[in-house]
Amino acid sequence: MSVLPASIADLSDDALLDLYVDGADAPWLRVNFVATLDGSATAGEVSGSLGGADDLRVFDLLRRLSDVVLVAAGTVRDEGYGPMFLHDEDVAWRRAHGRSDHPVFAIVSGSLALDPASRVFTEAPVRPVVLTSASAAGSARGSALAAVAEVVACGTDAVDVSLVRDALVARGLGRIHCEGGPSFLGALVAADLVDELALTIDPSLEGGAGPRIATGASSALRRMRPAHVLLGADGVLLTRYVRAR
Repeated sequence: MSVLPASIADLSDDALLDLYVDGADAPWLRVNFVATLDGSATAGEVSGSLGGADDLRVFDLLRRLSDVVLVAAGTVRDEGYGPMFLHDEDVAWRRAHGRSDHPVFAIVSGSLALDPASRVFTEAPVRPVVLTSASAAGSARGSALAAVAEVVACGTDAVDVSLVRDALVARGLGRIHCEGGPSFLGALVAADLVDELALTIDPSLEGGAGPRIATGASSALRRMRPAHVLLGADGVLLTRYVRAR
């Protein structure tokens, strides 16, 4: 008797989308990460080499579902993010479901060490949002970024992550898809803001000093319940956990 979970290869994109929208009524903050068996969020200091084609398939579908893709500035730099364009089939699906062609790209940055001339801003299909502190928003860097993005103050001298979520929801961006990084996820966990974790488990051992998917301090465990587990190619597991409320 097989004890392996269902294969993702047997599911259409529509069937996969049904699995991920189940119970995820906006406002909803989903976090998407990949990790090795021994808990590393990176291999060779980036996450892109982990997870394989099935992880990328789910990654693209989760962006398709989102109003906004939320990423900390360090991850934008480390992972080499470009402008937030979706594939043609994703755009077609969004149009058919009455949504904008592309989700908004929202970047969290306390220091505003972001280049206004970056393709992230200059080639963006939708004006990005930069979430920062009031003191940083009023700085010269804030003024420069305001020419290419909406700069939103979420806190006085530091970014308050609970205000980040509120600011996005207030703009009609209730389906929030967060892609990292570990420090930002740790802050979201500590503030009890994570509704869902979509975690891909890569069947490999990193064996080095790679970071966890979340870092920081939290005073309590945040209990999650499994919603599904799918088997991908080469032994990859694609899991979905939602808050046990």
